[in-house]
This record gives sequence, C-alpha cells and structure tokens, in this order.
Amino acid sequence: MKKAFLSFLFFLFIIISSNAQASKSNLYKGTIDGKIAVTFFIKTEENPCTADLLYTAMYRYDKSGSWIQLDITQNTKNENQFALVEHGFTGLMILKKDETTFSGLWISSDSKKQLKVELKEAKMTKKETESYEAKMEKVNYENNDC
Repeated sequence: MKKAFLSFLFFLFIIISSNAQASKSNLYKGTIDGKIAVTFFIKTEENPCTADLLYTAMYRYDKSGSWIQLDITQNTKNENQFALVEHGFTGLMILKKDETTFSGLWISSDSKKQLKVELKEAKMTKKETESYEAKMEKVNYENNDC
C-alpha cells in the first residue's frame, strides 16, 4: 500500500511538473532617442492561478550602473502591446513587440518628453541569465523591502 501511494505521488508530481510553464528570460539591447544606449532584461512566467503570463523587468542606461525596475501591463486586446511604468513613475514606455524586437515610445512622467525606443533581442549565456536574474531580485528587494 505504501509503495502504491508513493508511486501515485511520484506520478502526480511528474504530471504537475510537465504542465508547469518554465520561466523565460530575455535580454534586449537598443536605444532611446536613437542615441542613448540601453539594456533591458525581461522575465516571463506563467501565473500559477490564472495561467496568464506575468512579466518582471528592469532596464538601465548603459552609461549608468543603476537599474530601473519596470511594472509591466500587457494589453488584453492586443498581446503584442505593453505599458512599462518605471518604479516611482519617473517615466513610462508604450512598446509593441515583434518576434525579436520592441519598439515604441518612452514618455516622461510630466509627458513633456516623448522619445523613440528601439530594442533588439540579444543572446545570453546561462551564467549571464543567472546574473541578470540575481540583479533583478536585488533591485526588487531594494525597491520593495519594508
């Protein structure tokens, strides 16, 4: 009986594991205003409750060491459109995703500046992915710790 129960639990674990969506991380490099080099890191995971996709992201100006956390909302009517709000609402981006690119606008929080954003997916090694994920965890902790 004990072996049957353990076998059932193992089988159940295999089924649940195979149905779970693994997270996916992507790196994008590009420019804002055609001249300001930026790096974006975006992680996509499946919401375990709704099966919707959850996005976490950060970006930095390449001449700066500081990362800016982004809160992302995906357009429910057009899955390729996103609003990315900078932590502290210092600015926001409205971007459209194509296969390997994002393009759109960065808008200052007072809406007086609107700059073109162009991003292209870049390759990452496993070590680089782990490094970016650790940095994003640190940025999130710094912004949201009590």
